[in-house]
Amino acid sequence: MKTIFVEAKYDKELIIPKIVLNKLPSKIMLFLTAQLINQKKQLIKQLNNAGKIVVLKKTPHTIYEGQLIGCNTEVIKGDFEAFFYIGDGMFHPEALIVKNDKPVHIWNMISKDYKLLTLKDAQKLRKRIQSAKMKFLISKEIGVLVTTKPGQNKLEQFMKLKKDYPEKNFYLLANNNIEFDSLEDFPFIECYVNTVCARIAYDDYDKFPKIVLNVEDLA
Repeated sequence: MKTIFVEAKYDKELIIPKIVLNKLPSKIMLFLTAQLINQKKQLIKQLNNAGKIVVLKKTPHTIYEGQLIGCNTEVIKGDFEAFFYIGDGMFHPEALIVKNDKPVHIWNMISKDYKLLTLKDAQKLRKRIQSAKMKFLISKEIGVLVTTKPGQNKLEQFMKLKKDYPEKNFYLLANNNIEFDSLEDFPFIECYVNTVCARIAYDDYDKFPKIVLNVEDLA
């Protein structure tokens, strides 16, 4: 069965509150959800009128410059002081603190709330990643999570990992979706390496029976 994806646009004009504008530094990198891309120009104009310099970037797996998705957990380089995210929910902006040291200013245009994520918010996650790396290094039986979904597979990175650690036994666990209860069927597994969506190892960490980390965290 063929799947067709249709973009949905948020058509209510957004006005960034002055109290939010005053909290932003002078040079920001702006990120929006796909639903707000149609308002990008007028949002940038508001920010410029408030004396802010706006930087845009096209991240991997996105279509538009300035678009952010939950998978964008990579290091984002550029000449700016902080990220500014406009959208609802925390799933997207939390991706920015995984590997970046700059603060994330968040304005939820639905609830009208403002929030700031800092390096302190990322420290707990980064300590957990380091702990997971140590567990991987001392483990021999490794379960590798593989998806059949297109666009989410990182098997090339796994093959390099397998070559780098020939002393370990790797078991490919392939499925369309991660079923956490079914992982109990492999009690001999000491540690899991995730090759699918990076957010699974971060957001669903507590659902795994053993330590899990992303394949890119071992690079």
